[in-house]
Amino acid sequence: MKISGIEAIPVHIPRDRDNAERTAGSPTPLGNQEGLYRWSTVFPALYAIDFETALVRVQLDDGKVGWGEAQAPLAPEVACTIVDLLLRPVVCGSEFDGSLECIESLWERMYSTMRVRGQTGGFMLDAISGVDLALWDLAGKIQGRPVSSLVPGSCARTEVAAYLSGVPGSTIDARLQNARSRHEEGFRTFKLFLDCGRQEFLDTFVELHRSFGEEVGFAADALWQLTSADAVEFGRALDLQRARWLEAPLPPEDVAGHARLARSIRTPIAIGESYRTLYELAPFFAAGAVGYVQPDLGRCGLTEGFRIARKAREIGLPVVPHLSIAAGPQIAAAIHYAAALPNCELLEFNPSVLAIANRFLASPVECRAGFYQVPALPGLGAEVRYPQLPA
Repeated sequence: MKISGIEAIPVHIPRDRDNAERTAGSPTPLGNQEGLYRWSTVFPALYAIDFETALVRVQLDDGKVGWGEAQAPLAPEVACTIVDLLLRPVVCGSEFDGSLECIESLWERMYSTMRVRGQTGGFMLDAISGVDLALWDLAGKIQGRPVSSLVPGSCARTEVAAYLSGVPGSTIDARLQNARSRHEEGFRTFKLFLDCGRQEFLDTFVELHRSFGEEVGFAADALWQLTSADAVEFGRALDLQRARWLEAPLPPEDVAGHARLARSIRTPIAIGESYRTLYELAPFFAAGAVGYVQPDLGRCGLTEGFRIARKAREIGLPVVPHLSIAAGPQIAAAIHYAAALPNCELLEFNPSVLAIANRFLASPVECRAGFYQVPALPGLGAEVRYPQLPA
């Protein structure tokens, strides 16, 4: 069989901004500027007012279709253009037998395309990841097996524990009420974003921990806002609350700062979403700067994601995949990834994101009683209802 075609599809879906705030993908209130993209009111980052992603459709000459997705919460047209102009000539016409060796070979070819030109991260890797997920989907369909069962040594779980990413609410009482409601559904781990003043955040964290006790775990996502001057004090306040982890505490380029912080507090440091390859994460591993590894499958793909996970297991680190704005292929890939890994205990969950993604899937992805159900269909099990996709 040969790869006969690749199509990249930018997706923009209007969403309820109020419901999206303080959750994955929209962790902070946004400003009132004009246009699709607006500054966070909390820290210097740009967010989309819509739900945005980039889907990738790869077809074989026998008619089989694989669906993938690049993490593209802003300007999905960029990743799509890279697929159209740079990756299509590399992949189209290639023999494809559905083996893992074939997928890895194609990943290396795509990565080499712009390597000597310095494009070994960012949008280039996002685009590669979209194609990579589609190739894994095809591999499962060719072999008639779910993706999680294709990996040598896979745990092949049928469900994966989910943690709630963001606890919405404009007051501490409102957040408590939301957390209690989700706790009744079966969730036992929650993450709070540093989307307000430091003291207000810590007061909220303390109250949640006091209300639920040790039965429930709470993690903190600092959204890269801390500095070397205040990170240790903030981390030690979380130590007192036995926080599950402190995520994205410092600027993502700062290896030494993360290592110093990791040595100074008991709360594990969680990073990974900002990095696309093992090459980028290796300095953090070597420095002892990581407690939890959080690769994003829409940025690193399954091929590189499994390389990262293998290295993490070698050095005794757990993996908790990052999962933010995503449609069905990316969500399903993260579930299969988590289901296959012996060193993965949790996967991020955002109910509003899953609800949007399921609108365009032939077989909805399910999260029941705090657990994702691993799709049992061949491939990723996330067949996109193509004609219904919004332009």
